[in-house]
Amino acid sequence: MDVLWIALGVILMLAGIAGCILPLLPGPPLCYLALLLQQLKEDSPYNSKFLWIWAGITVVVTVLDYVVPVYGTKRYGGSKYGIWGCTIGLVVGLFLGPIGIILGPFIGAMVGELIANSDSEKALKAALGSFVGFLVGILLKLIVCFVMIYYFIISFWNSDIGY
Repeated sequence: MDVLWIALGVILMLAGIAGCILPLLPGPPLCYLALLLQQLKEDSPYNSKFLWIWAGITVVVTVLDYVVPVYGTKRYGGSKYGIWGCTIGLVVGLFLGPIGIILGPFIGAMVGELIANSDSEKALKAALGSFVGFLVGILLKLIVCFVMIYYFIISFWNSDIGY
């Protein structure tokens, strides 16, 4: 039965990494769920303090993922149009491959700001802020997920199945 929990955990970890980049999947919560599944193994690898700490980290990073792009846009003088443009640009960019994922939020924020404000210099600055916030959010999620993957792998190798 332990093999089932490990296999489901691996699937959730992979989905979590994808969710760090794709806006429709909650990356860190999926990775955290994989850690929780490991508790169902015969030799539970984590104590409750560890799981509560990671639950808190997961909640904080998930909230920050929404706050950081807004902060970046506002800090660079952007509006709600820039934030919405960044989000729409990301969704459209998903269909254009890796370059679309990178350029979509920037172009979307720029277009959103141009709709809200005709000043192209201000729109470019706000778009840059939105894009930087978006990238910082992805980086935070990736760091948290890779640390959880590290603990997941350690729990795998410390079990009877890992030998």
